[in-house]
Parts: sequence; C-alpha cells; structure tokens
Amino acid sequence: MRFERKHAVLLLAVAVWNVVSFGNFAANLFSAYEAGEDRATGYWVAHAVLIVVNMAIAAALGSVGWKALRASRAGEPAQD
Repeated sequence: MRFERKHAVLLLAVAVWNVVSFGNFAANLFSAYEAGEDRATGYWVAHAVLIVVNMAIAAALGSVGWKALRASRAGEPAQD
C-alpha cells in the first residue's frame, strides 16, 4: 500500500483526536470515581478498557502516520 502525505496527515490527525478525546474522557471518568459516583464495578472496568484500547489505537495510527510522513518528505513512498 502506498501512503501519500495526505494519508499521513489524516492518520496523525485521527491519532491526536483519539488522545485528546479519550484523555478528556479518562479525566472525567476519574473525576466521577473520585466524587464517589455509585456505579457497578463493571462500568469502571469497561470504560477503563475502552480508554486503554483507544490509546493503543492512537499509538498505532500515530506510528504508521509518522512513518508515512517521513517517507513522503524523503520523496519515497511508505509501504507498511
């Protein structure tokens, strides 16, 4: 698969969006927990897993996007 600069920028933008949005979600979830919000344990676990998985997705997209961006600047197509 050949990545162009526009693909690299899109991947990096999605990675940043995931980090920002799920970072905010994590902060809100932690605030609710600290405030003593009464929820089942499964609620806290499920949302924590959701945050971790989305941060891993952001890391993977960011890594691929960064490699594609570097390759596009060097003038060679990035292949992954």
